[in-house]
Amino acid sequence: MATSISATGFTGGFGSSIGGEDYAVLVKSVPSHVRVGKPVRLAPMMKNVNEGKGLFAPIVVITRQVVGKKRFNQLRGKAIAVHSQVITEFCRAIGADPKQRQGLIRLAKKNGERLGFLA
Repeated sequence: MATSISATGFTGGFGSSIGGEDYAVLVKSVPSHVRVGKPVRLAPMMKNVNEGKGLFAPIVVITRQVVGKKRFNQLRGKAIAVHSQVITEFCRAIGADPKQRQGLIRLAKKNGERLGFLA
């Protein structure tokens, strides 16, 4: 090895102190670039996490099967719109600002999920 330590201090190059001749072999054995494949991305799931849970979930599921999925989603959309209008009118009546109104709508959605209305 080309590096030595003497009483007066360190002699030799910094590169040789890391590993001497073995360092050059090590550098050559490591590839200069590594290819990484694209990460696997799962398709987004548009599914309710509370599906089948909640007090009203069985009624909602049976109604969807009887009426049909397309018509059921239309009715559900209308019901949600009417409910949002009721919340908006309530907020106007009590003088709540739009931020509070939005919070009430989010709360209504969370409660609907827990009760099973969005099953």
